[in-house]
Amino acid sequence: MTPIPHLTCVSHTRAQIGEILQRYAQHNVRNILALAGDPPAVTTPGAKPYDRSTDDFRHAAQLVQFIREFNNAGTHPDPRGFGIGIAGFPEGHPATPNRTLEMDYLKAKVDAGADYICTQLFFNNADFYDFRERCELAGINVPIIAGLMPVTSLGTYKRIPELALGARYPARLQRAILRAGTDPESVKAVGIHWATEQARDLLDHNVRGIHFYTLNQSNATREIYKSLGVKDSSSLQ
Repeated sequence: MTPIPHLTCVSHTRAQIGEILQRYAQHNVRNILALAGDPPAVTTPGAKPYDRSTDDFRHAAQLVQFIREFNNAGTHPDPRGFGIGIAGFPEGHPATPNRTLEMDYLKAKVDAGADYICTQLFFNNADFYDFRERCELAGINVPIIAGLMPVTSLGTYKRIPELALGARYPARLQRAILRAGTDPESVKAVGIHWATEQARDLLDHNVRGIHFYTLNQSNATREIYKSLGVKDSSSLQ
């Protein structure tokens, strides 16, 4: 398993992002997921929403271009620089209901220099396959990494739709979790089994890679690896 830092550019200056990239390079970080990020929450009554028009980076495509320029400067100890990943949304970006426009935004990030797409988590592989096909139709040809996150508890089950706005649970998964009731081990077993079968199906359909969202809890991912008969990510090649 290879950790990939998620770098957001909201409310950051070019100088600040440059310093972060320098630190990542010094620690030999090889890949970055470049994200626009969520605007700071407004907590003061009557305060205006955060204005991104004053940010140095208003869109993720600008951050991608900045990282590409950092790579071209030869500052990273690896002559290839950072591998630049961007986010994709098989179920649709919650802020962009126009799916055609969403693909235009995605292609702009690829054209700015992204090397691969890492998707938001999803629970229905059909959504991923449809997304992959729409990328092909849009002329997006970089590798697409599937994002998976096993449900490991009832707390996680309730929290995931908040972490990944728009994430949908298939009825079959919901039914299985409801059958598990409040028994923690049963809920975890259901979630790991579902994610394992997702991964198995994705591998059978030539997925270019799988990214597991662990929330700093990697045990479930390790169990999935064992069920797939592999020890590490290189065994999935």
